Amino acid sequence: QVQLVESGGGVVQPGGSLRLSCAASGRIFSPNVMGWYRQAPGKQRELVAGISSGGTTNYADSVKGRFTISRDNARSTVYLQMNSLRPEDTAVYYCNVRGVGILQYEYWGQGTQVTVSS
Repeated sequence: QVQLVESGGGVVQPGGSLRLSCAASGRIFSPNVMGWYRQAPGKQRELVAGISSGGTTNYADSVKGRFTISRDNARSTVYLQMNSLRPEDTAVYYCNVRGVGILQYEYWGQGTQVTVSS
């Protein structure tokens, strides 16, 4: 059993920055992918960014050049640095961990609200 605890959400003005953190309380096994999804009211959940246990990253086109995903394997933690925030980035952000090898598993965080508004 693994729990994902998210933090770092809040309210920020357009052009501002936030850093989200997600820490796994239990053991996660490699290989895996850790990522951030978001869901705005009335819209489908979408992948924002992902990073594999080997360090390969992937970003949604809408956040490329503005967001950076990273991970600390020793601390079982994934981060999302969000810069140059826009109102359309407003959403609930969810952390996800998924096993992609022999061991298949998936866990979700509780979600953290990010609001970009003047």
